[in-house]
Amino acid sequence: MRKIIFIFILIVMAGCADKKSANYNQVSKYYEGFKNSNYGQIKSTISDSLTIKEGYYTMPFTPESYYGHFKWDSVFKPVYKVLLLENQDEEVVATVSVSSSRFEFLKNNPLTCKHRFHFKSGRIHKIENLDCGDANWEIWQKERDSLVEWTKSNHPELDGFINDLSMKGALNYLKAIELYKKRPVKAMQ
Repeated sequence: MRKIIFIFILIVMAGCADKKSANYNQVSKYYEGFKNSNYGQIKSTISDSLTIKEGYYTMPFTPESYYGHFKWDSVFKPVYKVLLLENQDEEVVATVSVSSSRFEFLKNNPLTCKHRFHFKSGRIHKIENLDCGDANWEIWQKERDSLVEWTKSNHPELDGFINDLSMKGALNYLKAIELYKKRPVKAMQ
């Protein structure tokens, strides 16, 4: 009887280890998709519905709508570096550093954050943004607000880019950054 119980425990432990390994591999494959600009690879790791949660803000996606997010993000030429992947029960916590032209403008480049990945039927169905320990949100907000206000006054045709998560919105965001950097700076009196 003890042998049977011992064998059962080994089988259960092996099954759990396989599941943890599979989840870990899914997160690795997810970030490889960003690194390779390969949305097909990312899509193969996510569930039919994906929720991204950042604080109180929740963004629901389908694989098709997440492709729009992927395209928006790609405009800023991000470079993702996975620093650490940790299995935590049936979830994976990833510490990831991202450099991009947007983060550079917002003076938070690279931005290093922790994300908790949740799985359903072996695919990623929820990503929680946990912490961005090196972020300076005051500088981020100051730079963002300056850009938004300046754009509204000087290039109203680009206004609204900050809330437009489409490809057009990203291109307008990038254009606003370029124009803002070229603006004449008033001399201090």
